[in-house]
Amino acid sequence: MKCLAIFGVIVAIFAAFVGYGYLVFTDLTRPLPKPDLKDNTYWGPGDGKNYVPDEKVYDFKLDVPKAEIDDLRQQLNRTLKLADPLDGIAFQYGFNTNALAQFVEYWREKYLTKWNQRQAYFNSLKQYTTEIQGLKIHFIHERVSEEVAAKKHVYPLLLLHGWPGSVREFYEFIPMLRNDQNISDYAFEVIAPSLVGFGWSDAATRPGFNAAEMATVMRNLMLRLGHKQFFIQGGDWGSIIGSNLATLYPENALGYHSNMCTLTTPLAILKSIYTHYYPEKVLFSRMFHNHHVPIWDKYLRLIEESGYFHLQATKPDTIGAALDSNPVGLAAYILEKFQTCTGPALNQDFGAMVTAYGLEAVLDNLMVYYLNSAATTAGRLYAESTSKAYRALQLERVQTSVPMGCARFFNDLPPASDWALRDKFTNLKHSMYFQHGGHFAAMEMPAMLYNDFTTFVGKVGLQKE
Repeated sequence: MKCLAIFGVIVAIFAAFVGYGYLVFTDLTRPLPKPDLKDNTYWGPGDGKNYVPDEKVYDFKLDVPKAEIDDLRQQLNRTLKLADPLDGIAFQYGFNTNALAQFVEYWREKYLTKWNQRQAYFNSLKQYTTEIQGLKIHFIHERVSEEVAAKKHVYPLLLLHGWPGSVREFYEFIPMLRNDQNISDYAFEVIAPSLVGFGWSDAATRPGFNAAEMATVMRNLMLRLGHKQFFIQGGDWGSIIGSNLATLYPENALGYHSNMCTLTTPLAILKSIYTHYYPEKVLFSRMFHNHHVPIWDKYLRLIEESGYFHLQATKPDTIGAALDSNPVGLAAYILEKFQTCTGPALNQDFGAMVTAYGLEAVLDNLMVYYLNSAATTAGRLYAESTSKAYRALQLERVQTSVPMGCARFFNDLPPASDWALRDKFTNLKHSMYFQHGGHFAAMEMPAMLYNDFTTFVGKVGLQKE
């Protein structure tokens, strides 16, 4: 009888542990309700008590004073005090200083001497500013011609960039979207904003402006322009902001397309580990196993390459002060990310960025940060979006029925599988894998991204309604 009692106690304890584990698992993996978020928070200077919004839309044209370009050239002409790279090392320790010296020379002697041409290229797309929630927001706005509108199904599109990118990423992509392309039945009225604190958009003046607040501002910009419903496309922060917009304001989103399909919920992580061991049970083709497997190597690589993330998530103003006042340091910091994102087959090659993006494009993007002293204000998005307040929203666990499309480029961050994505996006319409390309898809492979995005739009099927 005594042994039976002991056995009963053991069973009871085991059952309690199993039951408790089940409750914890359920609590960590169940979908959560959509949080309430104010859609008119004032983020401008002062307390906003007497704030009267200026709803006008103003033309914007880049016109950098010659004195500012001359000053930059003088800064780049100073003797560089750089440590020599270690023997046999290319970019394993960061941006190679020999390559940096050559890059600075090209920036000073070639690029800046033709600044008028580069500035004209910036101005080749129509740009505007308007005030949203107390902040001046800069945006590209390219409309479809009447001729194209007569032939195509035309939809508004919110195009969102990330860090260390800018609207410059989209200059080759936007013409494809708005022009008459024979391979697609669609054309798009494109709105591509500079994110708050990036480019020529104002930065928030007090703490709390995270990726959910960014989504709200971007949604309100589209409403300001008369678009109550629109498509969303983005990568990097643009992907996260787009996801948040589709989650918080599903009534405004016709569809959301991402070229950085990541999820970091407990359930998504568990599914990625399962996929590592049993890929054939999760993935529909062996050709795409290498996007997800081996997951431990991919996580290790992510840790190795995310030092900047921790720095900007904890002390963005420190690194920002160093970069905003030092164009050579700014170049090294930003270019290292573009170099790394060319992928393992290229990122130790001194010509990688020229091959993947083109030197002028990379320098144009660098100038966006330099001209606006945006290293600090852009970096703060990391701190605000890893804050306790933002994490408490748990938006990745809030489901949305907005049609979703996913394009996975091989050299990007480890993606979520369709199995994991459907926990968040209950209306997953499109999923694609590419064995080439990386994090800056719009700049590196605009035609491929265009084809994938328009394929997704076709699967949404709006023209049939």
